[in-house]
Amino acid sequence: MQEHIAIVEDEAAIAANYRDTLQRQGFRVSVYASREKAAEAFSLQLPDLAIIDVGLGNEMEGGFDLCRDLRSRSPKLPIIFLTARDSEVDIISGLRLGANDYLTKDISQAQLVARILALFKWVEAMGAPVQQNDIIERGRLVLNRKQLTTRWNDSVVELTHTEFAMICSLAQNPGHVKSRQQLMNSANITLDDATITSHVKRIRGKFREVDSSFTSLETAYGAGYRWSGNGL
Repeated sequence: MQEHIAIVEDEAAIAANYRDTLQRQGFRVSVYASREKAAEAFSLQLPDLAIIDVGLGNEMEGGFDLCRDLRSRSPKLPIIFLTARDSEVDIISGLRLGANDYLTKDISQAQLVARILALFKWVEAMGAPVQQNDIIERGRLVLNRKQLTTRWNDSVVELTHTEFAMICSLAQNPGHVKSRQQLMNSANITLDDATITSHVKRIRGKFREVDSSFTSLETAYGAGYRWSGNGL
């Protein structure tokens, strides 16, 4: 059965471009130009994945409101923000509302498709039995690579797919420094150094929300980052 992707985008040309790209990949795609039209459709049937712009028509944060509504309806529905708004405040807001990823519109079509496929694999993995080799344990840190879940001191840490890939890369070899390029490779993304730094800052913030004394993600100045063996 074809996966159904909903695109909520108020610029018709951009929405059509996304639609055509995804239809070529074999997805069934619906396009909605406003929060109201999308919400009406979602009240009848949820899509398999939603791609949402933040600003929708006259609603500067209509996408955030729609994400909040979708997440209340389905905790596991994959949600991607795809928007021109790239401030750290907007990114953090979108992720805290429960989006699985926050992308800007300069992302390539190939990368967008790769993120979508990764999210569908995550949905499939969530329903699969967990094998022992899917688990990485580093003291207080427990990573489930099958279900893409993170726990610290038995508390859930809500990471995006990109953040999870970075932590896995670091935690597999505690004490070893990973360069920014190596972290990008592990997450299958292409970002500038400032964006990698922002990702690390957000990761630290999420761990500190469950443990204010968290210090295990260290900066190796001029070289990259490492998972500290002291945090085991």
